[in-house]
Amino acid sequence: MQIVWDFLQHQILGMAWLDAAFGSLLSFLRVDTAGRFGASVQFFLYDTSKIFILLTLLIFVISYIQSYFPPERTKKILGRFRGLGANVASALLGTLTPFCSCSSIPLFIGFTNAGLPVGVTFSFLISSPLVDLGAFILLISVFGAKIAAAYVVVGLVLAVAGGTLIDRLGMERHVVRFSAPSDALNFEQPEMSRQERHTYAKEQTLGTVRRVWLYVIGGVAIGALIHNWIPVEWIQSVLGKHNPFSVLIATVVGIPMYADIFGTIPIAEALYAKGVGLGTILSFMMAVTALSLPSMIMLSKVVKARLLATFIGIVTLGILVIGYTFNMLGFLFM
Repeated sequence: MQIVWDFLQHQILGMAWLDAAFGSLLSFLRVDTAGRFGASVQFFLYDTSKIFILLTLLIFVISYIQSYFPPERTKKILGRFRGLGANVASALLGTLTPFCSCSSIPLFIGFTNAGLPVGVTFSFLISSPLVDLGAFILLISVFGAKIAAAYVVVGLVLAVAGGTLIDRLGMERHVVRFSAPSDALNFEQPEMSRQERHTYAKEQTLGTVRRVWLYVIGGVAIGALIHNWIPVEWIQSVLGKHNPFSVLIATVVGIPMYADIFGTIPIAEALYAKGVGLGTILSFMMAVTALSLPSMIMLSKVVKARLLATFIGIVTLGILVIGYTFNMLGFLFM
């Protein structure tokens, strides 16, 4: 069983054969893959190809599944739950939406205008860009099943805890509603045919790839730079396990950036190879995807300053707790 799993992780998901193929191609072209330049080119070609292949296949499958959960059906599902159960359901449904943080905000507006509790909508808003099935598979291909599962679990816990806390604080009045709460999401759309679902999944896949391709290429380029050009000692001095501020630094650096989860994975892969702590890497990824500056600017248009500050504070604190905890317990995932 272990042999089968290793083959699945390294050859199917990790596409080690593709890395070897690019290495052979570059050697044939007389590019020294043992040198910095050649190794950077191989890293860039391999990681870019692997991510786009997996991204295309995974987003198509996820979008096909998502076609069964249009906004009005999602609202009805969430409406059946109360209290903590509603936050859990909202966070889980967020995993079915392969959106970046900015793309999740229109759904957030629709849910709040439809009368869903603000805490439930925030659980969705945190979970949607942070955790999805595509990211889970990609994380397995890079870090293995244990780390991928840990990322998903802590992401869901953060989404549920953050939404629940916002709900307990009674922040409903700090949401800027564009219309009065209504049943606008209650109407049923006609059931899609198999061909319509196929078309929908294809359109979503193309749209997602168009939206994230630049971030993926940028992330892989940064990863190649970190992997082959920046000395280990430099990385370790700033983000190493022995720096007590490494998690805080990674979180602060991540917030001004804007990238999809797929764009952060190559950077995380390079940092991991340089010996950066698992908690520091998770904090960076979560800060980029859940607290990016552009998405916070968009969110400020639909929530008042107090709620925005509360949301940022809760998520930031959660990320820091997760980061330092995983740095202490990282040996469990070796």
